[in-house]
Amino acid sequence: MTPAQLRALTCAVSVTILTYALTFSSASPLHVDDASLNPTILKVTDDSSSILSRNALLGTATEQNFKSFIQKYGKSYSTREEYVHRLGVFAKNVMKAAEHQLLDPTAVHGVTPFSDLSEEEFERFYTGMRGGPAVMNGGDDVEGGIMMKNLEVDDLPKSFDWREKGAVTEVKMQGTCGSCWAFSTTGAVEGANFIGTGKLLNLSEQQLVDCDHMCDAKQQSECDNGCYGGLMTNAYKYLIDAGGLQEESSYPYTGKNGECKFNSDKVAVRVVNFTNIPIDENQIAAHLVHHGPLAIGLNALFMQTYIGGVSCPLICGKRWINHGVLLVGYGAHGFSILRLGNQPYWIIKNSWGKHWGENGYYRLCRGHGMCGMNTMVSAVVTQIS
Repeated sequence: MTPAQLRALTCAVSVTILTYALTFSSASPLHVDDASLNPTILKVTDDSSSILSRNALLGTATEQNFKSFIQKYGKSYSTREEYVHRLGVFAKNVMKAAEHQLLDPTAVHGVTPFSDLSEEEFERFYTGMRGGPAVMNGGDDVEGGIMMKNLEVDDLPKSFDWREKGAVTEVKMQGTCGSCWAFSTTGAVEGANFIGTGKLLNLSEQQLVDCDHMCDAKQQSECDNGCYGGLMTNAYKYLIDAGGLQEESSYPYTGKNGECKFNSDKVAVRVVNFTNIPIDENQIAAHLVHHGPLAIGLNALFMQTYIGGVSCPLICGKRWINHGVLLVGYGAHGFSILRLGNQPYWIIKNSWGKHWGENGYYRLCRGHGMCGMNTMVSAVVTQIS
């Protein structure tokens, strides 16, 4: 088969997969009852040509798919103008999903709860990692943390999953708040506490959102700022200074910035220190197995349209890290939609609810530093009383 024929075949199969993904996402009997998935977002001003092109979408098959999307995810728009605007964004995102399918053929891309958001809105509302390339894993020069020695990697299991061992809480939902960094932090602390005590506690992200304003020692402009973003390493330092973290039940999540109500008498877990993990993925796997779930940062570019499968994009920037998540395990062989080979993968817990991705999880191919997932990796050390 010539390269041209291979490209044509790949394109045809990708379109077929996308059609299936769109049909599946419209027909699946899923119900989203989280109010944070129903934001009424202020209308973005369009130029006249854009308005005309979007008006042309009315009454088309695209609008029928859009109506199915609205019904499935409980969306609502305040005005007709907003409806037309969101229809245009939806149509653009369907095209983006097709592009992502071509660039990431081992995953399935299509309509998701975020298909009516522009790329800028999606990043602002549903990511929240601050700093990007300036604060990547810097090794032993990260102030306040310690650097682990290299671990033996030859005897690592082929597959490993902390969920099976009871160290991971249920998938949570950050809502329209750029607080991914807080969820990544609590996930790492929850896992470390479980390993140390045998107890899995659901810890408070809202305490971090409201009370943590710690700044990076070397990038003073990079400070934790609630729904406007933050860093996990800053959060660890805050928790060390504050004395610990409360449970979710005593400091519940609201999904918006609020007044700090931290009560030191209700601290459930105390943080002693944190570690920064080398960028080598074998070392990341070893630290994951021996020390628990790890907080990581990555580029979320392909996550807006992700439905399932092992994501292994042909191109995914490693320098711009904008989303904090939790690494909970890895697998040896992930099913490949296009039979391009079984990809080893990482298992990543996200904070966008169970109705995104694979019941709230993301599988990302392992061994390539994909989307920069190896550049900002950390673990936390908790106190054992």
